[in-house]
Amino acid sequence: MSPNEWIALGLIGGFLVLMMLGIPVAIALAVSGFVAGYIGFGDLLFSLLPARLFGVVTNYTMLAIPLFVFMGVMLEKSRVAEDMLETIGRAMGGLNGGMGIAIILVGVLMGASTGIVGATVVTVAMLTLPTLMRRGYKPSIACGTICASGTLGQIIPPSLVLILLSEIVGESVGTLFAAAFIPGLALALIYVLYLLVLGKLRPEWVPAIPAEERARHPKGTLGRDLLRSVLPPLLLVIAVLGSIIGGIAAPTEAASMGALGSMIIALVARRFSWPLLRDTLHGTLTITAMVFFILLCAQPFSLAFRGLGGEQMVHDLFGLLPGGELGALLFLMAVLFVLGFFLEWIEISYIALPMFLPVFHAYGTDMVWLATLVAMNLQMSFLTPPFGWALFFLKGVAPPGITTKDIYAGALPFVLLQMAAVALVFLFPGIATWLPKAIGW
Repeated sequence: MSPNEWIALGLIGGFLVLMMLGIPVAIALAVSGFVAGYIGFGDLLFSLLPARLFGVVTNYTMLAIPLFVFMGVMLEKSRVAEDMLETIGRAMGGLNGGMGIAIILVGVLMGASTGIVGATVVTVAMLTLPTLMRRGYKPSIACGTICASGTLGQIIPPSLVLILLSEIVGESVGTLFAAAFIPGLALALIYVLYLLVLGKLRPEWVPAIPAEERARHPKGTLGRDLLRSVLPPLLLVIAVLGSIIGGIAAPTEAASMGALGSMIIALVARRFSWPLLRDTLHGTLTITAMVFFILLCAQPFSLAFRGLGGEQMVHDLFGLLPGGELGALLFLMAVLFVLGFFLEWIEISYIALPMFLPVFHAYGTDMVWLATLVAMNLQMSFLTPPFGWALFFLKGVAPPGITTKDIYAGALPFVLLQMAAVALVFLFPGIATWLPKAIGW
């Protein structure tokens, strides 16, 4: 091995050591990248870096991130999600597992309108977890359902994961949105089927809402409430995603329409106010700043790794694997899954994935299919102990009777269901590639 290759290995090792010491991920990325890059090629690093940073902050597609975040935060803070959850829960309440299914359905709508895991998990947990416990749901099942519902926003468009992956793999945002749409809905369907099976086999774990409780609501109001609370956000999602996937609007333009539409929904619901707008803008700024700070700090790391010959090292490593392209894909999925136990999806996307991509470009792998597999794999990182963010969010708002063991035990079945969904897309690539091809992307 050449001296630069040893430095590249030291770059990765230094980053992992800093992470283990508790250094924030963004700082660990920047420090390890600057140190290794300066040792490897000196002042040249500082000459190359400004262009990379400028490219990130001036990327037009990235403008969609704060706009989509604004749309999601506005719908969350205006309590639209609360209305949806209560109404859908009433509609499904007479079924064993019905309340859990309602949570999954709300997760689909929230994921398609917010894409923010923390907002969905915290909102749904605060609204439903005490009620589920009171109605006799098994704690682990209730916790797992809430966490899994919150992670659907990472695969169902519009998703921040897909927006960033589009930049990394070189495909349009609309193409990846179209590719992830069917797999995302299929995953939600798998969750629903799991809860239905539990309702049949273990009805005491997921009991229906008692008839006397359902009778408290006047008959004939359910349909009106569904139209009032579910239809507006559903129409907004259809308008935003339909305009992107159909090629009518660019992602940034559609995101602008979504941000405006979320304010109109809050206004129609008589919830819009200046304090609400102020809180929404503050939340949007916080989330967007976090995302862009990590992206900027990842640039010296990736620049140093590439300049030190790290890509060639990875290419040589994949050349040693048996099975050619299939073996390389399985190895990539395994590596991403393991990294998901310890790292956030942004670091995995901008650190690990670019290392491996040249190998798959050489194989001629379909980048749309690969990006969909990666997005579904990264989604699992929100549920995998010990550092699954959805688990942390739930623990932060869970009532005293809910233990960490309940949360971890409840997440594991849904991790297995997500693995099954990844396997389906792996074995049948058409699940991801059919819709983009059908609409001519």
